[in-house]
Formats: sequence, C-alpha cells, structure tokens
Amino acid sequence: MAARRAVRRVSRAAGHHSAPSPVPPTSEPSSRSASPSTYASDAEDEVDKELSSLASKAMTFSSPANGETWGNIAPKQATSTTKPFRFMDLPIELRMEIYKHYFDLGDRVIDLDYDNYKIIYPKMRIFWTCRTIYREASHVFYSTHTFRIFPTQPGRFFKTKRPLLARLKPWQRQKLTSLELRLGPGWAKPPKGWVVNDTLGLYECINVRKLTIFVQVDPSDGYFKGFRKADGFYETFSKQLLDGVLKELPSLDDICFDAWSGVKKSGAMIQGLLQVASKHKKRVCWGPEIEQHEAGQQDKEKAALALLDAPLRSKC
Repeated sequence: MAARRAVRRVSRAAGHHSAPSPVPPTSEPSSRSASPSTYASDAEDEVDKELSSLASKAMTFSSPANGETWGNIAPKQATSTTKPFRFMDLPIELRMEIYKHYFDLGDRVIDLDYDNYKIIYPKMRIFWTCRTIYREASHVFYSTHTFRIFPTQPGRFFKTKRPLLARLKPWQRQKLTSLELRLGPGWAKPPKGWVVNDTLGLYECINVRKLTIFVQVDPSDGYFKGFRKADGFYETFSKQLLDGVLKELPSLDDICFDAWSGVKKSGAMIQGLLQVASKHKKRVCWGPEIEQHEAGQQDKEKAALALLDAPLRSKC
C-alpha cells in the first residue's frame, strides 16, 4: 500500500498540466454571471424584499389562495422607491411645532402613574434618534406639559418618598414651566413624602411661571364632620405646604385655583389658600371646573329667589 501511494505521488508531481483552453467570447454576456459581481446591492435588496414579504404574510391570519404555500408565492416588485424625509432640513420653528403635535397628551398632567409606560414612554423613543433631536424634543416635552409636584396615584407611588420632581435631573427641572399641586388625597392622614425639601428640587425650577392648585375635597364642609382628624387640620397642612412651595418658586407669576364640585370659593380650604397666595403677592385666576360649578350654583340661587318673589296666583 505504501509503494502504491508513493508511485501515485511521484506520477502526480511529474505529470504535465495543460493550460486551460480559452473560452471564446459570446456576443451577449450572461446576466446570471454578471449580476453577482456587478449588481451585488440589487441582489441583497431582492433578498430583503423577499424576507419582508414572507414576514408580512406570516403575520396575517389569511392563507394562500389556490392551495399554494408561502414559499411558492413570488414577492411583488416595488413600483417606487421611498426616499427618507430630510427632517433636519426643516426650519427650527417648524420642527418645534412638529414636536408639540407629536407630544400632545391633551389635558393629561404628568405624574408617577402606572400607565406611563403605555402612554408616555413610547413617545420618548424619539430621544434616541440623535443629539440634536434629543435637545430639541426634550425641551418641547418638558416645557409644554404640566408636572405634578406630589403623586396622587393610589398605591406605592402615593406613599413614595421620592416624588416625580425628585426623580428628574436638574437640567430637566430647569425646563419646566408649569406645575400642579393637587390637594385632597390623604386628607385624613397626608403621606410623609409630601414635604418641601432640597431633594424635591423646586429651587431648580427657575422657569416655572404657572402653578395650578386643584382642590378635590374641602374637609371643613359639614359632610366630613366626625371623620376629620381635627378641626382645621388639613386646611392648616395645605396652607403650610403651599407656603413652602411658593418660597422655592421665586419666578412664579400666576396661581390658578380649580376644584371639583362641592368645593366652594367661600369655603375654609380655598380661603386659606388665597391668603397664602396674597401673602406672596401672586396673581390669582380660576380654573374652568370651579367657575362652571359656581355659575351653576348662582343660577340655582337666582331661580330659587325668583320663585320666592313671584306673586301667588289664585286657582281658577
């Protein structure tokens, strides 16, 4: 066996290799031989189209017609090529308007909420595009929405010691322009995290010009008699809380009061908060809900007085 292998090796080494015979050129080049080397990008595009076509068909619930399988269906050729839109070529003013439309959340106040990952988080993916869009879009997001100072969502967020403002970075707090202080939740026992301190970072909200105070309940109403911790307890707590907030917001101009139905402007809760606003010399305005309720109450009182003043008519 060894001798045979040696003979074969010698014969192969000693053999003469003939040069390959030239192939005569053809009149028309073969498209199959030319496309892989000359049009490689087109071939890759065809593969991508086929994969995307198969993927889109696999995600549908319908089946191929005439008993065909997915592999036998040829992908449709694209009739037109879509070019990317040059968004950054637009003027900065127009881009800002697009950001505002993109981040539109209606009247929603941003707070620690369990639904943030479904409503707000998907919109923030635009921040990952590039640095320029990150700077522009983040400015619009933080400056055009109202952020709640203390959380009101029932559960672990309501009792947290780190409200939303404390979780923001200093440069994010500097972009805020509107805040909301909602009073009423926990009126019998306010959470321990509802305190104004340096961790909250209100002193860094240098561009906040408007503060909305929304009162959900007025414990001074007779309806809460017997359920209050003490007479005037929550009213005093609310006044002290508002006083601490206003001390940390020197650039604040306007305070807008709003409330649910049942809370009156003449109640002890609203009147006490108005005293604090007057002490800090802030302009006061009223929200739509409390104005609507007050107008409805005045109409009812006028109607009642009109009935009392109407002359009694004798029966026929």
